[in-house]
Amino acid sequence: MSDAFTDPDVIGRLLNQSRTWAFVGLGDNPTREVYEQARLLQQRGKRIIPVHPKAREVLGEQGYASLAEVPGASEVDVVGVYRRAEHAGQAVDEAIAAGAKAVWLPLQVVDEAAARRAKDAGLDVVMDRCPAVEWAMRH
Repeated sequence: MSDAFTDPDVIGRLLNQSRTWAFVGLGDNPTREVYEQARLLQQRGKRIIPVHPKAREVLGEQGYASLAEVPGASEVDVVGVYRRAEHAGQAVDEAIAAGAKAVWLPLQVVDEAAARRAKDAGLDVVMDRCPAVEWAMRH
């Protein structure tokens, strides 16, 4: 995997300067990793937006079935793509189309072609990194 998607400066900026994270794959199951990551970032002052086909309220925030349905999606700082790698590309393409500023693919979610599409579209990209681990290393 290219080091272009693990830039410490980009990681630090996304963790410290972002305000709104949309979490693709965030449902109401507290045993899922995406739930824990969203809760952690919410506790650290980030607004979270659940994006899941069932579109339920999660962690006190209204859920949406897709990024396209999120009001003001172009104001989303980071789209966390918590889908299996084979489905990540579609979520990355939706983030690009919605006008998001960055995409973050967590540990073991690697899709270099999708990451390059996002980077070519002007988005910041982090791939194969855990927000909680990166946060702990910086704070």
